[in-house]
Amino acid sequence: MQPRPDHQYVPDRTSSQNDLPIPPHTIQPTGPHKHTVIFLHGRGSDAETFASEIFESQDSSSRFFTDIFPSVKWLFPRAPFRFPEREDDDESRRTDAKEETSEAQWFNMTSPQRPQEDREKQKPNLWKSVDLVMETAKQEIDIVGMQHVVLAGISQGCATGIFTLLATGMQVGGFVGLCGWLPLAEELKSIMHVPGREQDVTKMPVLLQHCRDDQVVPVENGEDLRKRLEEIGMQVEWDCFDEGGHWLHKPEGMDGVVRFIQDIFNGV
Repeated sequence: MQPRPDHQYVPDRTSSQNDLPIPPHTIQPTGPHKHTVIFLHGRGSDAETFASEIFESQDSSSRFFTDIFPSVKWLFPRAPFRFPEREDDDESRRTDAKEETSEAQWFNMTSPQRPQEDREKQKPNLWKSVDLVMETAKQEIDIVGMQHVVLAGISQGCATGIFTLLATGMQVGGFVGLCGWLPLAEELKSIMHVPGREQDVTKMPVLLQHCRDDQVVPVENGEDLRKRLEEIGMQVEWDCFDEGGHWLHKPEGMDGVVRFIQDIFNGV
């Protein structure tokens, strides 16, 4: 990858053929295409599995996402399969069977409970994922317009999505983050140190949701994400639920996501 001076975003033009992304899993709208939601899955999941699971969710009126949003195209980008970092990781223990033990992840990390550890390990593939998300979003912006695109993510997908927006200054209609955190949080100000970037990003509405019984990503990590976004002036809507685990809370959480997206698309 190209070096990024002062932590600023520089598109990666050095990727090999093996780094080229697979096209996202796509759910076409049931009506005329007017809007797009780009939804990033979590570590260890994949685009198809995540899409099928999230589309099983229902709001308080027993409606599914595709019923509520007939004009939305849903894109589920695919994280590359990588050999995961472990807390007791030992290079000598690795074998040629990496393909059997690799998992889909947007970037390498040791623990989602302590996401600020091993920052140097996270950076190379995190920046590659930024490139992937950027290219996907730009294509949709060219089709439907910036305000008609919502970026969303769960867990590591949330972390990757919000980092992409902050690091690049790219604007979309809004951001939805579930069960997430902010990677490289201590370097946020230097990453965003581009004239006018913070002012642009702060105009974008953000919805964050987390459940207190999340055993994968502690709710404190989501609260830290909210705090840091508010510190730079972003408009953050925060929904915290007592139960729901590491997932979209149903039905109240889904009600909130539906209302948030509707407000964005109806306000255009």
